[in-house]
Amino acid sequence: MGRRAPDEDGNQFWRDFLTSGPSFELRLRKVLKRLPHEPRCKLCAAPFVGIGAPLMRLMGKGQSNLSPAMCGTCVRFLESHRGGAEVDCSLLFADIRGSTSMAERMSPTEYGAVATRFYATASRAVFSHDGELHQFVGDQLVALFIPLLAGKEHATRAVEAALSLLRETGHADAGGPWLPIGAGVHTGPTWLGAVGDDERVDLSAFGDSMNITARLASTARAGELLVTSEAAAAARLDAGWERRQLSLKGRQQSTGVLSFTVRAPIAEG
Repeated sequence: MGRRAPDEDGNQFWRDFLTSGPSFELRLRKVLKRLPHEPRCKLCAAPFVGIGAPLMRLMGKGQSNLSPAMCGTCVRFLESHRGGAEVDCSLLFADIRGSTSMAERMSPTEYGAVATRFYATASRAVFSHDGELHQFVGDQLVALFIPLLAGKEHATRAVEAALSLLRETGHADAGGPWLPIGAGVHTGPTWLGAVGDDERVDLSAFGDSMNITARLASTARAGELLVTSEAAAAARLDAGWERRQLSLKGRQQSTGVLSFTVRAPIAEG
């Protein structure tokens, strides 16, 4: 993936890569994300199973033993390009509401089946909107929408992915959601780059933007998407969204957000 970073200017390499990147890789990703099915490489979207998997292995894009969330090609790219840079991007966090009580009511096998369905649903929502499936942590999804993959409209793509996830988990259905989800989207500076040791390397993200988005998702009610004013301005959200001021844990000043709740339409008559 891309050219080798000059050791003396790794930050500039990453800044250029994250904001524009090699056109061939972007075109290839658009093709790969259409091949069924999950799980797939979180960076290039190469599928690890299904009809396209044998071809991916021939291309060197089989699932990596060192970092199972990525293909071998992407792992080798990160191994040879240590470092990173700070860029403006959009972040999406989504939490399962009431996951602790849900796990208490279910057997481990039943809860595992629900979690697996959530991961597959979330993966489709993220990849179909040009996001990077950063990680799943317990009951939480973390996705990045960087200019490299989502273009200048990364905030719009993150909001669209979040709304898609809420709909696909059934919040717009008359019978209610099959899994209660709350989500948050924020746009801001984030450090992105290759971090690890000789045994393992991964694409990592750091900064206060991550903290803000995580707290939004933990605050959102089931079916609700909370979008910070920064992300809302970048996504040009319309006036149909509710405006709120939130006191997020660990922050002295209140945070301005726009709120939208996905719910089933009210039946007439």
